[in-house]
Amino acid sequence: MSLKKKKILTANNSFEAANKGIRTTVLGIITSILLAAIKAIAGIMGNSYALVADAIESASDVFTSIIVLAGLRIAQLPPDQKHPYGHGKAEPFAGIVVAIALFVAAIIIITQSIHEIITPHHAPAPFTLIVLVVVVITKEFLFRYIIKVGTDVNSVAVKNDAWHHRSDAITSGAAFIGISIALIGGEGYEQADDFAALFASGVIIFNAYRLLRPALDEIMDAAPSKEINQEIINATNSVDGVIATDKCYVRKMGLDYFIDIHIIVDGNLTVHDGHEIAHKVKDYLKSTFPQISNVLVHVEPATEERLSREHIIEQTKNKSS
Repeated sequence: MSLKKKKILTANNSFEAANKGIRTTVLGIITSILLAAIKAIAGIMGNSYALVADAIESASDVFTSIIVLAGLRIAQLPPDQKHPYGHGKAEPFAGIVVAIALFVAAIIIITQSIHEIITPHHAPAPFTLIVLVVVVITKEFLFRYIIKVGTDVNSVAVKNDAWHHRSDAITSGAAFIGISIALIGGEGYEQADDFAALFASGVIIFNAYRLLRPALDEIMDAAPSKEINQEIINATNSVDGVIATDKCYVRKMGLDYFIDIHIIVDGNLTVHDGHEIAHKVKDYLKSTFPQISNVLVHVEPATEERLSREHIIEQTKNKSS
């Protein structure tokens, strides 16, 4: 697939991306506050710990969304003397905090669910099912909207925040099933909604683990996908004067990308001409991919040894085809 048909790197610069993430995060905070209050009141009045546990999960959404909001705002700060590469690491760090908060919320729900299971209590009230239907629909809609924004701006923190809302929808769905079983089964099935909360906590732990890994990778400067590297190589090879790309290193710093790339040019060129080609590569990459913050270009003269490398030859063939 050609570069013009599909770009994995988004077309947003970091400032625009952060603002999009901030707007969706604020929306999530307002929604989670309202839903947490509704579920807590309905759970207490309706005698459903699954709903109370769901309210705890929604309350944790508020906390984690505030963390994401702070991370995005810090990531927007410009580079300074102490942080020459900017403050982008605040964004994946916020994602890590969100994932850890999911673990904590799951542990709280597990503890209270076990307590409710071994403590005799009445079955939940039927009206709690209506509350849960509204919650599931609202949270699923919120998840789909925020995950789209998170994917568009390529923010691990925003995507993690979206999955926090999906986890809330899952716990609400599990609570709905548990309460339904308790109401239909009657006497002896009162703990069904507590088992549902226990099951939901397992789903939350799984999601937390799945969300923690990419955030940790970004903090550790793990290489992005091969597709991103290939897009950058293809774009570089299209610049006049570039024979091929020898090496390409990409790292993500919050919402920005930093590129270290080695290009191969005609060995008979003057230093000035080689320098001009390097500038063309840098300018072209930054204009093509607005999320690229800086490009460090190393110029290497073409030699038989370099051009005989299998991946260089393949790149040259792709360029000429």
